[in-house]
Amino acid sequence: MTAPGPDAAPDAAERVVTAIREYARAAELECEDGTRDGELVLTLPGERKLKTVTSLVVGEDRLSVRAFVVRNPDENHEKVYRYLLRRNLRLPGLAYAIDRSGDVFLTGQVPLAGIDEDYLDHLFGAVLTACDEPFNELLVLGFLTSMRREWAWRVDRGESTANLEAFRHLLENPPDPS
Repeated sequence: MTAPGPDAAPDAAERVVTAIREYARAAELECEDGTRDGELVLTLPGERKLKTVTSLVVGEDRLSVRAFVVRNPDENHEKVYRYLLRRNLRLPGLAYAIDRSGDVFLTGQVPLAGIDEDYLDHLFGAVLTACDEPFNELLVLGFLTSMRREWAWRVDRGESTANLEAFRHLLENPPDPS
């Protein structure tokens, strides 16, 4: 058996790595090599969550996808996880998961066969929607007390509240503790 010549068709993994790089270049997305063999790190811009860093590991027969959603909630873990589990029912080939630290990620694995530009567009759209769309709700469910403390601290010191503007309606008038 001889080694494939320079004109041989690339294997599926090489084809997918090339497709991801070309997709990122065409869409003007930041894409760089990751720390693991076959890993590419793609940054997707969002609206609520300003960016979603996505790890794509191309293996022999599948593409593993992992994107950070939100850190371990400070409070209301059950409500946060119930909210995410309900959203799992609508995700195409992806699911929310937590790591040992309790941080929330979006994960999935898809076969390399059939991955092309259209599929990548669908996949990255699904990743971005799953990470960006629920972001503010996750912050309210899991971090409202911390956000209230930060708001009060910033207002008291005359600091900018720009990063909390989306939550002004919840933070300006905290509920009466009595």
